[in-house]
Amino acid sequence: MAGTLTPETAVGPVKRRAAALSIASNSLLIVLKFAAGIVTGSVALLAEAMQSIIDLVASVVAYVSVRKADEPADENHPYGHEKIENLAAAIEGVLILVGSAVIAFEAARRLINGGDVERLGFGIVIIALTIVVNLVVSGVLARRARETGSPALEGDAAHLRTDALTSVGVLVGLLLVQITGASWLDPVVALLVAAAILATGVRIVMRSTRVLVDEGLPPEELEVIRAAVVSFGPRGIVGFHKLRARRAGARRLVDMHVQFRAGATLEEAHATAHELQDEIRDRLGDTDVLIHIEPADRVRPGTEIVD
Repeated sequence: MAGTLTPETAVGPVKRRAAALSIASNSLLIVLKFAAGIVTGSVALLAEAMQSIIDLVASVVAYVSVRKADEPADENHPYGHEKIENLAAAIEGVLILVGSAVIAFEAARRLINGGDVERLGFGIVIIALTIVVNLVVSGVLARRARETGSPALEGDAAHLRTDALTSVGVLVGLLLVQITGASWLDPVVALLVAAAILATGVRIVMRSTRVLVDEGLPPEELEVIRAAVVSFGPRGIVGFHKLRARRAGARRLVDMHVQFRAGATLEEAHATAHELQDEIRDRLGDTDVLIHIEPADRVRPGTEIVD
């Protein structure tokens, strides 16, 4: 029926709505955290506000990237635009690293020069609220990332989970300052926040750059491909070689040379190759499979024999 959304056509709107939710929540949290930081004079709260600014920029990048990644292939991008999601995730990781440096600098300055914090009750309430918001929104984003295979949404969800965890540390720190009156605990907590942000940024950058440089699929996914080929042994496939596989955004790209038993016609081999492509897609999900058909006239270097 015209106008009916299939699972494939519905993926784009689902990703965009999830990214828009992240933008809205981060915008709200920035206002609340900055207000709390100004009222209390807490560098830890200001560090939290800075982290939310980074998360907001990351959310905007994710929103733009998922819209672009859903565009179909064109003359200048014959393999599609999916890798822009990986580029967006890498940019998010770099932003996190920059943010951690800014937070660490301000915390170190406050630790050296000293400073007082006051009206911590307001700050404690705001931090508790942001923990709840970030946990809820990150859970939604993580589910949508799994459903759509979106690395941009996955990176955004990771940001918010980290924000929630570091907010717990800030909450504990503010409670300790409230109880003990030790103002020096505030910048110490901010430094711990910066360290947590740094670790997340490094992890996201490393994961994204592995895709951008065309790192191969993990061994377990390659085994899924091999098992699919082997299952077609009774259909005339006797071996395969030059198996190459990589990711681009949520999609996998696979190509290989497949050898057919002597006597198989071109039409039979072509039909079997198409069925094998469908089988690999069924087992791996969103996958672009290119198969080069060869006769089994000799065993080529690197050929894996199908019993």
